[in-house]
Amino acid sequence: MLVTSKEMILKAQAGNYAVGAFNIENMEMAMAAVKAAEDLHAPIILQTTPGTVDYATLELYFANVKAIADMVKVPVAIHLDHGSSFELAMQALHAGYTSIMIDGSHLPFEENVAVSRRVVDACKPNNIPVEAELGKVGGKEDKLDGGSNNPYTEPAEAKEFVAQTDVDFLAIAVGTIHGIYKGEPKIDMDRLSEIRQVVDVPLVLHGTSGVPDEQVREAIKRGICKVNYATDLRIAYTKGARANLADDKVIDPKKYGKAGMKEVYALVADKIKVVGSDNKA
Repeated sequence: MLVTSKEMILKAQAGNYAVGAFNIENMEMAMAAVKAAEDLHAPIILQTTPGTVDYATLELYFANVKAIADMVKVPVAIHLDHGSSFELAMQALHAGYTSIMIDGSHLPFEENVAVSRRVVDACKPNNIPVEAELGKVGGKEDKLDGGSNNPYTEPAEAKEFVAQTDVDFLAIAVGTIHGIYKGEPKIDMDRLSEIRQVVDVPLVLHGTSGVPDEQVREAIKRGICKVNYATDLRIAYTKGARANLADDKVIDPKKYGKAGMKEVYALVADKIKVVGSDNKA
């Protein structure tokens, strides 16, 4: 069933676990991810980035996710990940998205507050939750280039940001990056705990692909309630498809599509268990 992300994330916050949020690129990835959630009785969030919706459209991804969600009993939300402008956030809202992120992390603090508050004011009358980002998660993925040497989230600023914007969820920068890590990532757990002490809204961890599971579990203990996975899903789907495409006789997209789905299913099922959302639907 298609729902907003708010109830499932607040439930996760109260239960000391997190909800997995998985970036999808096509129908097959969406089908595999939701099947894993259904089999594990877990809530799930499916996400699309600005680059993904440029490839198709917001309406096309929404239609796919809604059709899949309507076939299962577990809660499924569709989320705009890293919404790059107020205009794109509004397009997602009007397309039917049940969760919206506005990413003003590249802007000065006051401008980030202003655009985030504007999106919140537009979404709240529709009961659609809003995620914003403070600090800047580095790395590069899709059309998102977070750069390097980015500022981590400051606890005092996080407290002020939430108070001024009234966002539902806050994505924070504590050492993760988007894309593929060149070394072993290390989350600043002390900073995460400090932010949790002064911010009441659920916290979001971006750039989790490649982060060791034990670090993810510790981050959840310290207040993370939504965990994003993107690059890992791309790698998984491509791995399955590529293995079949090595055979020149394979010309049926359904065959390599199913192979990609199998890998995505296994990955999503594993990460659902890591974040602790299995049997929480």
